[in-house]
Amino acid sequence: MTDDGLLLDTCFVLWSSARQPVTKTAIEAVNRARKNAGTIAVSVMSAWEIGMLVSKGRLPSIRTPERWFEEFVEAAAVTVEGVTPRILVAASHLPGTVHSDPVDRMLIATAREQDLTIITRDRAILAYAAQGHVRAIAC
Repeated sequence: MTDDGLLLDTCFVLWSSARQPVTKTAIEAVNRARKNAGTIAVSVMSAWEIGMLVSKGRLPSIRTPERWFEEFVEAAAVTVEGVTPRILVAASHLPGTVHSDPVDRMLIATAREQDLTIITRDRAILAYAAQGHVRAIAC
């Protein structure tokens, strides 16, 4: 696998879908991955996070969260990374200092297992990447 493989964090999915500004670096990474036929993926956990945001009233939705997620996947032409037992176990044994958010731990483990770079605004993930345990691009 090349360094062109990307894992889109939920925040990037939401911001890019709403046509909110994202960093030039993140846009260039996505364009480079597309050009080089690299993987552009989103975790199945992002579907769960979107569902939770809608259920808590923090994200308005005119469609069901499931349909919204499916439409994003199709429109953005991304793949969906599942959560395997290997990823779940890896998420519970990450090296270094990482915060305790279980979804972020699963995203990190997915990126590490699949050799993907996470595109995120999450400060804790970016700090973890600065430790050298995962690749991340701020969006």
